[in-house]
Amino acid sequence: MNDTTRDDTPRNDEAALLPPVNVIEDAAGITLYADLPGVPKDKLNLQLDADTLSIEGELVLAMPEGMSASYAEVNLPRYRRTFTLSKELDSEQAVAEFHDGVLKLRIPKAAHAQPRKIAIQAA
Repeated sequence: MNDTTRDDTPRNDEAALLPPVNVIEDAAGITLYADLPGVPKDKLNLQLDADTLSIEGELVLAMPEGMSASYAEVNLPRYRRTFTLSKELDSEQAVAEFHDGVLKLRIPKAAHAQPRKIAIQAA
């Protein structure tokens, strides 16, 4: 899996934050964890297109009525990250969970890429 977004390159003329992502690979596939604080589930978009994974999320930071921020560390309205996936992964079987601003995406390896045991027959 390759991260194809290395900077805040605007897409559709809009800059975006890069969410921190951890990718863990095991014999059965990969598990991706992305931190997306301030993104509600309904503003999160995952897209698997051939061998490309795109993660986009719109920040929704609630301000009390009648107040405005005098200083903000986060001044971009969205997160965006794009990855190129291995051909060994079965994107049709991907499963995603989103809880407390953390996205967990599990993509198993395709059957042909799974390790398998070969039975030895007596001659």
